[in-house]
Amino acid sequence: MLVKFFATYRQIAGCKSCDVPAPQDVLALMEELSKRWPEFRNLILNEDGTDKGDDVIIMVNGRHIEHLEGVATPLTEQDYVAVTPLVAGG
Repeated sequence: MLVKFFATYRQIAGCKSCDVPAPQDVLALMEELSKRWPEFRNLILNEDGTDKGDDVIIMVNGRHIEHLEGVATPLTEQDYVAVTPLVAGG
């Protein structure tokens, strides 16, 4: 499964994208990414590690997970996931 990183996440991962074996769901993917790159944990997971953090956008096949099943969205090897920081302007 392809995971694409943008902005801060790209800098932390040191790559634009990576291939990972498809975990069961988005939450399991976020846990796996946090194991590979510990800096991700506080950026992509909430404080207790049960949901996504407030400042991250996660899309599966171009669809925001909030419009799917949230962190329970199932994943397959054919999916691609984009991880990008929430950006606010003023």
